[in-house]
Amino acid sequence: MAAHPMTASPAAPVAARLSFVDRFLAVWILLAMAAGLGLGRIVPGLGDALAKVTVTGVSLPIALGLLVMMYPVLAKVRYDRLDTVTRDRRLLVPSLVLNWVLGPALMFALAWLLLPDLPEYRTGLIIVGLARCIAMVIIWNDLACGDREAAAVLVALNSVFQVIAFSALGWFYLTVLPGWLGLEQTGLDISVWEIARSVLIFLGIPLAAGFLTRRLGERAKGRAWYETKLIPRIGPFALYGLLFTIVVLFALQGDAITSQPMDVARIAVPLLVYFAVMWAGSMALGKAVGLDYPRTTTLAFTAAGNNFELAIAVAIATFGATSGQALAGVVGPLIEVPVLIGLVYVALAARRYFPQPDAMTAEHAPAQEGSDRA
Repeated sequence: MAAHPMTASPAAPVAARLSFVDRFLAVWILLAMAAGLGLGRIVPGLGDALAKVTVTGVSLPIALGLLVMMYPVLAKVRYDRLDTVTRDRRLLVPSLVLNWVLGPALMFALAWLLLPDLPEYRTGLIIVGLARCIAMVIIWNDLACGDREAAAVLVALNSVFQVIAFSALGWFYLTVLPGWLGLEQTGLDISVWEIARSVLIFLGIPLAAGFLTRRLGERAKGRAWYETKLIPRIGPFALYGLLFTIVVLFALQGDAITSQPMDVARIAVPLLVYFAVMWAGSMALGKAVGLDYPRTTTLAFTAAGNNFELAIAVAIATFGATSGQALAGVVGPLIEVPVLIGLVYVALAARRYFPQPDAMTAEHAPAQEGSDRA
């Protein structure tokens, strides 16, 4: 069994403290991306076939992959500890500011600065910036030994704000602010119900399933059985769901991505800057306000990640499946997935700069989970 990353010697290299599966997780993800791109390119009509059945504008296979991916992590959350997160203003206030003020503003600025001549891609990126993450961030946070309870609260908070603020922010950043600045304006026709439906499906279902699994499992067998027997059995499905989602996602747009490499490169540049600035700035802010490593990491990943499934659904519903806006939405996870998995390793390496408690529990243990997967 691999050494637990939180109990191994702090001086040991980060890679040595990870299980075999987690140590090479970036490889599996890159292989899944390559497989999806290859399938989308060489199998005629595959993308159209996968896209025919949709849920809130997102391919049903992707929706199923996301639900399978999120359920095991949400089943690990100790819901009786959420009150310790909701009382932590040092975490909640910065998260709200980063997600709903700085994040959209930064993406707007980068889109206009770096894509002034490509209005469709620019609009697509602005939509990506407005869609705050409620899905894959749970995986990145867990792999980086972030605070699971804090992630659950911040994701739920983002979901509420997404329903309330997405349409208003879309109107502001695509119509009002460009008008004030003398820039080209764009409309965004998306209802609050469409956003709420997306949130209910992609967060509500796995959250309810995870909560009920823990509640009923602990009531029937006790917490010790739940943590040591059930969780190791369902844990591997998070990785399976992640890899399946990545394969399907890139198969859907494999032909478009591989046939327009220069466009993809142009879209990638502002995304790379965005992820780097949001993640590094959030880590620095978390440390500055006195958060510990797990909550600082959660703050950083929830601020840097985006809800690509909502962004793609909005772009397709408003501008069409073959639009530049939709392509920009698809390129979002193409860049986000490898970048954020890389930042998982950066976060683990940066842990030594935070105060080290005398003993850590096993509740934030991607390496342990990886051992169970292996």
